[in-house]
Amino acid sequence: MANHLSESVPELTFQHQSALPPLPVPTLESSLSKYLDAVLPFASEGEFNATVETVRQFQDGIGKELHQKLLQRAKMKKNWLEEWWLDTAYLEVRLPSQLNVNFGGPASYLEHCWPPAEGVHMERTSLHTWLTLQYWNLLRTERVPPQKAGNKPLDMDQFRMMFCTCKVPGVKKDTIHNYFKTEREGPCPSHLVVMCRGRIFTFDGLCDGQILTPPELLRQLKYVKERCEVEPEGDGVAALTSEERTRWAKAREHLISIDPHNKTILETIQSSLFVISLDETKPYSSPENYTNVTLEALTGNPTIRWGDKSYNALVFSDGSFGSNCDHAPYDAMVLVSMSWYLDQQVKQMGGKWKGSDTVRPMPLPEELVFTVDEKVLSDISHAKQQYLESTKDLQVVCCAFTAFGKATIKQKKLHPDTFVQLAMQLAYYRVHKTPGSCYETATTRTFYHGRTETMRPCTQEAVNWCKAMMDPTCEVDFKRKAMLVAFNKHNKLMSEAQDGKGFDRHLLGLYLIAKEEGLPTPELYMDPLYAKSGGGGNFVLSSSLVGYTTILGAVAPMVHHGYGFFYRIRDDRIVASVTAWKSCHQTDAVTLFNNFTSSLHEMLHLATTSQL
Repeated sequence: MANHLSESVPELTFQHQSALPPLPVPTLESSLSKYLDAVLPFASEGEFNATVETVRQFQDGIGKELHQKLLQRAKMKKNWLEEWWLDTAYLEVRLPSQLNVNFGGPASYLEHCWPPAEGVHMERTSLHTWLTLQYWNLLRTERVPPQKAGNKPLDMDQFRMMFCTCKVPGVKKDTIHNYFKTEREGPCPSHLVVMCRGRIFTFDGLCDGQILTPPELLRQLKYVKERCEVEPEGDGVAALTSEERTRWAKAREHLISIDPHNKTILETIQSSLFVISLDETKPYSSPENYTNVTLEALTGNPTIRWGDKSYNALVFSDGSFGSNCDHAPYDAMVLVSMSWYLDQQVKQMGGKWKGSDTVRPMPLPEELVFTVDEKVLSDISHAKQQYLESTKDLQVVCCAFTAFGKATIKQKKLHPDTFVQLAMQLAYYRVHKTPGSCYETATTRTFYHGRTETMRPCTQEAVNWCKAMMDPTCEVDFKRKAMLVAFNKHNKLMSEAQDGKGFDRHLLGLYLIAKEEGLPTPELYMDPLYAKSGGGGNFVLSSSLVGYTTILGAVAPMVHHGYGFFYRIRDDRIVASVTAWKSCHQTDAVTLFNNFTSSLHEMLHLATTSQL
């Protein structure tokens, strides 16, 4: 009976945190042997032999020493990587993060209750905001169920970063300010920020401790919209967040030096739950083609979103929605979890509020007006210019492949994610006639504060299969066997990476110890094959499975001659968002996407003619 009782008590969101195992450190031998295996597809015989020698010297010499120091660090910290990763991957990066680091994406309400329509976006926004506040309340009361992989609890710490979180620029390194607290921990900010036509407003999401109802939220949002329609545009200070990080840090210091009230405004924005961005564009999209809204989410008006905020909820005037999020404090799965909750709630409610229309008396939204001078205005104009030029260069394709999806792939006893990854490898090989270094996100959330590990899908086995597919003299049976060998290798590498047995983060750790100790950079990292195979953030294909829901996002490519390739897999379709830089004439997102769809067909054909 007791056992039965304990099952009926729901688990709290953060209850497993302290019991999660520490992030392991792989052995030096295993990491280096996996590294050699990963560089093989990119090397001539001579190059490979030279790298084998470099690796041997590293393993017997400086590498051994650095590895011992890393083991010492891992004894002191439950997650030896956490701070390093945050600094190296995010906070020390000086590139403008809004376009290069943030992730954005379309909402999928247009697939059911909310197709693009005129004159409905404010009503929809009020319901959307209300549902988002409900999710915040679930987190506050720890009623979001802890996620699991099988029966293993996953780390939920990143969910604390969804609300009331903001990155703050520094001259050398940014910081993350997080004001979120659960109910047990104490009070949490409850105000929202609304941006419209270069202006910034705020109001409280609670009245007498109760979340505002959709009609009440509508009143507040309409007030902002109506004022912005009849009054002059604002200065667009938000555009500064799209600037190169050090420039933005200096502009921010100047802003604070003019008037202490400016600092108060910045703190109001930083601590707010999230930003609602009222965008006047109409990026008409459909369930089969999300390109317009995805492009808008990644590259839209910089004066009405706060690039450093962990969540900007974008509302377009055709009634469609999107998001733009700072990637530093959390990975996309947090937003995916909330967006999937919102999507199902909107569907369940038929997209309409059926509750009371009563609007309680409460203070109207307050405008946050920065004191600016000539320098601030010129900083804003520089930021806009820089943003416009770089965003004009981004090419985005976000389309659905509707011939088949997860159901058909599983029927063939193949892993859907691996299926898509190999189709992407083949598409790249077709277009570029050469293997492309590739990154796929693997999650390490079964460990304490785990985020991600790199899984490298461009294996020698995948390349052998791509070559077979391109060879007209090759027998079907040979191609099929080569495909299955590539599948098995991918599945093995992915499960190792998720189990803390990848090698990329380990090599990064060894590199950072050398750097911290003021030692010269070890030869291993100077080897041309290190970067050619993707090391040091040089992956040509930057890819991620966003999941098996209707939620999708997109990111810009990691390198100039690269692609971003995010996808989601449903029973009947595969939706992918592919990005490339227009100024690189070797890459084209449309060509890659088209080759990807034909690769999917060919692979299914191969799997169908087989006796798997």
